[in-house]
Amino acid sequence: MINVLRKNQKGLWIVIALLCIPFVFYFSNSNIGAVGKNEIGHIYGKPVSTVELQRSARLFNLARELGMFQFLQDMVATAQSENEAYAEFTWNRLILQHEAKRLGIRPLQNEVVDVIRGLQPFRGDAGFDINKYTQFTKARLPAMGFGDAQLEELASDSITLGRVKELVGVGAQVPATESQENYERAYGKLDVVVARVRREDLAKDVRVTDEEIGKYYEAHKAELMSEEKRKVSLVTFALTQEQKGLLGRERTEPLQKLADRANDFTQALLEKGADFPQIAAKFEVPVESTGEFTKSTPDPAFAANPQVASYAFELSSEQPNSDPIQSPEDFKVLHLEGIAPAQPLTLEEARPKIVDTLKQQRVSQLVATQGTEASAKIRAALKAGTPPEQAIQQAGLQPERIPPFALMDQPGMNVGPDKQPQPEAPDLNNIKGAVAEMNAGDGSDFVPTENGGFVAVLEKREQPAAGEGSERARLIFTSQLLRNKREVAFREWLQERRTDAGVAQQQAPTTFDFDS
Repeated sequence: MINVLRKNQKGLWIVIALLCIPFVFYFSNSNIGAVGKNEIGHIYGKPVSTVELQRSARLFNLARELGMFQFLQDMVATAQSENEAYAEFTWNRLILQHEAKRLGIRPLQNEVVDVIRGLQPFRGDAGFDINKYTQFTKARLPAMGFGDAQLEELASDSITLGRVKELVGVGAQVPATESQENYERAYGKLDVVVARVRREDLAKDVRVTDEEIGKYYEAHKAELMSEEKRKVSLVTFALTQEQKGLLGRERTEPLQKLADRANDFTQALLEKGADFPQIAAKFEVPVESTGEFTKSTPDPAFAANPQVASYAFELSSEQPNSDPIQSPEDFKVLHLEGIAPAQPLTLEEARPKIVDTLKQQRVSQLVATQGTEASAKIRAALKAGTPPEQAIQQAGLQPERIPPFALMDQPGMNVGPDKQPQPEAPDLNNIKGAVAEMNAGDGSDFVPTENGGFVAVLEKREQPAAGEGSERARLIFTSQLLRNKREVAFREWLQERRTDAGVAQQQAPTTFDFDS
């Protein structure tokens, strides 16, 4: 899309002039139902257009730049991708505004101003910085098609959301017994013994026969391909050694100059008949050529930033030149020199990959089988009164005692006699999850992990330590528990409002193009 814009930049001025009047309506906060074409769905029986979705997406991005992360989290908590987040933000804002009107919620102007003054991009050492505010509103907002009014719009939405959450959560309570029980479960020290099943131990005895390799090859021949290879030439616009040591604005200025040069370079490549080496010579930058490389094994030219190599696989014969690719200290422009397509592998070429695949499959089966059997044996022994370590040994595994921990412990909280943090036990978070709801003397199911898996036995659960700070910790925990309940209440309320509004079945677009 950027290349298209560059190629047609003169014509775009005419198009922009013709679109000035329609875009007044595009950026206004007017009735979204007025647009009848390109509808993405309906809410409260009225259509919602792609224009409104795009506008909401830009508001979402503006809120992100303003640091309104809690607001965004509340509005798009169920989204699984950026496109879904844009869609959820659109629907939920419309619902929020509808419900605010119904409930009579209308933020005061001074409240809106206070929220804006508190936004992170506008803060300085002494508080609100009018210069930062002016710079943002004059430079960043127009680039997004917005003005001061959209800052007020987001601030008002944020205040409204807070009021709605207060109303919805007013009935949420945490009984003292529930609070105490959850506090003890979260902060009580746990004594746990685990039995590990290790992939590396089982892999030693796994063998793959030639017959198995041959059968796998015949069944998966179409999938067994070599990696596609690419060859590119490239130029680099880099900071000097002296500039690399600069910080802040002193570093930003030379980087911006490099960005401008790189953009001018790619602009020159768009001219008819442009030749990459000739353009490079004109800009007085050397051309570097790579050998053939794959996605998994980048060329040494990309050693400092291997991710840059992935851009080579986005190029084609129709679009052989990349846009400027920024790294911390330079900008690169790639030019596609050649493509070596993926080729079917012969049996011998595919053999190492097949052997590894079959071994991994076999080991995974053995791990699951041994782990499940061990869990059953350990649980039976525990029920019969066998001590945890002995029960694990009877199941054919070695017991491993985990240093006592609490579910709410953070990394580095457990310290040894020398006051140094004790090393965290492998898979500790998984172990916490396995024993969180268990009673003392119980054994867990087999829990798979990257390196195999484990069975955990909760030997003892102690009460939280009493003393200075324990009451304060309990009060903080209760407060957090109450906040969590209120969040759940808000989520349930929002889901009900979405259903009532008719958006429960709406789906996010699979693609999202701001340039369309």
